[in-house]
Amino acid sequence: MGQPVTVIEKPSVHAGVIRFETNRALTGMGHEAYRSVADIKGDRPSDQIARAVFAHGGVDAVHVNANVITVHLSEGSTGSGLKEVIENIFLFYREGLVADAPRAVVED
Repeated sequence: MGQPVTVIEKPSVHAGVIRFETNRALTGMGHEAYRSVADIKGDRPSDQIARAVFAHGGVDAVHVNANVITVHLSEGSTGSGLKEVIENIFLFYREGLVADAPRAVVED
């Protein structure tokens, strides 16, 4: 079972930009920049986040550096729902766990 990813949404000083901070590093020390879905080449955590954020819609670019995800919104987009997209992307359930208890911890 994956550990829940805690996400804090933070405003940016730049209009049309939202920052999200997670409780774990997603890229190590590197930077990953995506200007479109075509820039996503693999299946690393940063790739998965970018793919999900673009699929949500209203996004022009995604940048991931360690535990910070910076999203450049399309004109007119509010970014509503993006926090939940990021929070839910890495949740995995073992057989027998119910989806309404996503923060349950199972000891082996």
